[in-house]
Amino acid sequence: MSPTQFKKWRKTLGFKQKDVADLLGLKKRMIQYYEKGDRDGRQVEIPKSIRLACYAIGLGARDFDGEKATMA
Repeated sequence: MSPTQFKKWRKTLGFKQKDVADLLGLKKRMIQYYEKGDRDGRQVEIPKSIRLACYAIGLGARDFDGEKATMA
């Protein structure tokens, strides 16, 4: 997932950066780094765990307790 794809994913779902940060358990600043693609001139890669969480959120999942997903 590229920074452009990440930003497009967020906007397609109608989320603000803060919304996505809360859903992913991250700080808003990390979302900004993911969308920009770098932090202080160094490339920032979106981890596989975040990419998979984005997929689950896109399907409507909001939480997972190990047995059952909480859906939107």
